[in-house]
Amino acid sequence: MNRNVLLLEPNYKNKFPPIGLMKLATYFRMRGDNVVFYKGDLKEFLINDITSDCVNQLTKIDSSINWKLRSDKIASYIKTRRSQFLEQIGLSDSESKPLLTPWVNYYKDYYHKKKYLQHPKWDWVCVTTLFTFYWDITIETILFAKGLVKDPKHLMVGGVLASIQPKEIEKATGIKPHCGVLLKEGIDEDNDYIIDELPLDYSILDEIDYVYVDSGAFFSYTTRGCIRKCPFCAVPTLEPYFRSYIPLKERIDRTRRIYGDQQNLLLMDNNVLASVDFPHIIEDIKSCGFVPGAKYIEPNQYYLAVRNLRLGINDRAYIRKCWKLLQDLNEWKSLNADTRTKIFNVRKENGLLHHLTCTKEAIIRTYLFFSQYFEKKYSKLKGRLRYIDFNQGVDARLFNEERVSLLAQIPIRPLRIAFDDVKTETAYIKALKLSHAHGIRDFSNYLLYNFKDYPEDLYYRMRVNVLLCEELDVSIYSFPMKYHPIRDEHSHDRDYIGEHWNRKYIRAVQAILNATKGKIGRGVSFFEKAFGKDTKEFMELLIMPETFLLFRFFFEHLGYTDSWRKAMASLSDTEREEALNIIYKNNFNDINALTENEKVRYVLSFYKNYRGDIADPSSELYKMKKQYEESVNKK
Repeated sequence: MNRNVLLLEPNYKNKFPPIGLMKLATYFRMRGDNVVFYKGDLKEFLINDITSDCVNQLTKIDSSINWKLRSDKIASYIKTRRSQFLEQIGLSDSESKPLLTPWVNYYKDYYHKKKYLQHPKWDWVCVTTLFTFYWDITIETILFAKGLVKDPKHLMVGGVLASIQPKEIEKATGIKPHCGVLLKEGIDEDNDYIIDELPLDYSILDEIDYVYVDSGAFFSYTTRGCIRKCPFCAVPTLEPYFRSYIPLKERIDRTRRIYGDQQNLLLMDNNVLASVDFPHIIEDIKSCGFVPGAKYIEPNQYYLAVRNLRLGINDRAYIRKCWKLLQDLNEWKSLNADTRTKIFNVRKENGLLHHLTCTKEAIIRTYLFFSQYFEKKYSKLKGRLRYIDFNQGVDARLFNEERVSLLAQIPIRPLRIAFDDVKTETAYIKALKLSHAHGIRDFSNYLLYNFKDYPEDLYYRMRVNVLLCEELDVSIYSFPMKYHPIRDEHSHDRDYIGEHWNRKYIRAVQAILNATKGKIGRGVSFFEKAFGKDTKEFMELLIMPETFLLFRFFFEHLGYTDSWRKAMASLSDTEREEALNIIYKNNFNDINALTENEKVRYVLSFYKNYRGDIADPSSELYKMKKQYEESVNKK
């Protein structure tokens, strides 16, 4: 008997799709189960799911009417309980109205009276988890899932948070989570598959509205685990054993065959250079078509979607994808007004204007009409260079001539070399220069801060990268990344402050990064203006009033910044120490209550939050800023 399986990702923001759920989708489909993936508003999921059940029930009673085309009205009635939407459903069009009305009201009450908790429909529910600071939304999702599954034993919770804090999750939800990677055990006794090695089901990503930043790529692993045991890292818990080789080509070929070609290859290995099979891994990557200069031409997405719809691969996903592609037709500048009108009319006549009213039959029926536009578009597309990204970074301490020469054989962009500690500077610079010597010119890294480091350490590492850009004529994008503990206090929020940091320092770094859009690239002069010419200037920026950092040039133009500097310089050593202890706490709501010293109070007066005044058209500061911007634009 086919099972109903629901895969849930909490509605947090993340860059990458849920790879674990994509593997589970493949597993359950191979077992012949009905699989649904969802990420978004949980109430909307319930309404749409109950609407679908209502449509099926109405169709059983009177199949002469296509109730699917009225799904949007049914959903509105179930959601709002307003009689106007009940009338718009058009139950009077059927001779069976006396039988239909009670059912529509039943599903309305089914939602509002939460009868779905008494009659759960899902045989299995799987919830993925991510960072520990997403605790609240994750627990909310698990508890929601607990009410939908027939048997709590068949609620599987896995992923990063589940593996790091299983006891905490069990205490909060009553569900014992799955820790680590997905193997054979945990679902079916007769399972012969190692789930972690199954190919990904990319179709589930088209079931939702959420768009992952790094979508449009092949996602995979060529190794598992890491040989290091860094104290700030979760990998030793998630993947405790290092596996040096996982075949790649068969999974990439399968993805191309079923879901279409992808432009880039994003590998999630945690320490690929530690593999003794690294030469073999490089050959696998090259055999998948990722060689320098290789280009990608996007396949006809509408053709692929309708083909997979015909094959019944994932009707829920491909109906939605076809609807989205048809929606995009409205944005095509190449279509004239008459063509747009014709397209709109065909969509309207066939119920293709709303995703709830789209049907598989209507999409297949109108395929020839719409396909002409997509064929024309995709036939004109030019190839785009394709790249490979070891997204979790590579270990500078493992670089040597052989490994770098192998890396240079694939179109890697960017090469992410970890630089989390100033102690690894020698190895880091050696790795970067060795890579440059082999022709690699695009680099990136995350710079961990707020751990055991000092603020000066962060500045030093950023400056090393900026100077290397100039020296080697390469591109290095650095992304300072604030450390969050994965266990104990503050693991469920973002409030952790490292032993050498304070709340003001953290806010200052974030304010500066806000201006640089979170990254530091080429340009010594730009870097020195943003972060200071040396550590002394950097440390001054860290204690500078936040709005002076956010609107740097404006407040310098007004003279406010110099006035603040003079006020700080006028303080005695004792007064400065008192002022700094207050500034470090970054709370200036009631300055008079913070100190009785008038000179310190004057310094603290600069820490007023000016953002409200700057955004208020009636304020004097708003007018001054507008005049300043106009004068700058004239230059």
